[in-house]
Amino acid sequence: MFSVLRQTSRSRLSLPRRAAVPAGIQSIPIFRTLITKRFTADHETVSYDDKTGLGTITITEYAQSSLGDVVFVELPALETKVEQGDQIGAVESVKAASDIYAPVSGIVKEVNEKLNDQPGLLNKSPEEDGWLCKIQLSNPAEVEDLMTAKAYRDIQDS
Repeated sequence: MFSVLRQTSRSRLSLPRRAAVPAGIQSIPIFRTLITKRFTADHETVSYDDKTGLGTITITEYAQSSLGDVVFVELPALETKVEQGDQIGAVESVKAASDIYAPVSGIVKEVNEKLNDQPGLLNKSPEEDGWLCKIQLSNPAEVEDLMTAKAYRDIQDS
């Protein structure tokens, strides 16, 4: 009985065969991009894409919930050179105003222009649609010095 079960499970687990590549067509190599997301104690995040060298800067979900309804966002100018810890913008809400600091050093290559007309995107989707800017990192090693998601959660819990 056990040999029948083994044979049945082996036949179900067999993987489909790879299709043959037609002559004259080369296979395309697949490259994986590593995106590393890190956090600051001031509630900013950077998602670093090692393929492009760009870091996407956002505020955290915790930051947006603490701010309340966002009514204005000040963004950095394109091609601005920033150092880690420099002020790169500000967020104003019905409760308070808060500065935004660069979690990494580099040059601002893109800003989220949608925030000029729709500052509430920071409340709806702070870490996705409400991204602030993209920085071409001058020192990618700075990303590793920032907090992991677990370390950031730990400081929220304390």
